[in-house]
Amino acid sequence: MKLDFEKLDGLIPAVIQDNSTMQILMLGFMNKESYEKTLKTGKVTFWSRKRKKLWQKGETSGNYLKVVNIKSDCDNDSLLILAEPKGPTCHKGTTSCFTKNLPK
Repeated sequence: MKLDFEKLDGLIPAVIQDNSTMQILMLGFMNKESYEKTLKTGKVTFWSRKRKKLWQKGETSGNYLKVVNIKSDCDNDSLLILAEPKGPTCHKGTTSCFTKNLPK
């Protein structure tokens, strides 16, 4: 299986889900290099669109995301990563980055 990094200028979205609770923790973007580093280290690594460099979740906070399983969608252009979070995932200290309810 080959991932399609071409649709979003070399990036694919990666949804991170807690392997135990199934709670969605965050969304990040990966390029081919960050995906390969994730596979090699077993810790989720993203591409920072703002800083234009790789960043491993937890590299400053210690709140790593340990990979349990990686799934691709049917078009091979997005990922679902099941992970074991080592502490809060959000940089604001919450378990998940998805905490805000929007009006319906």
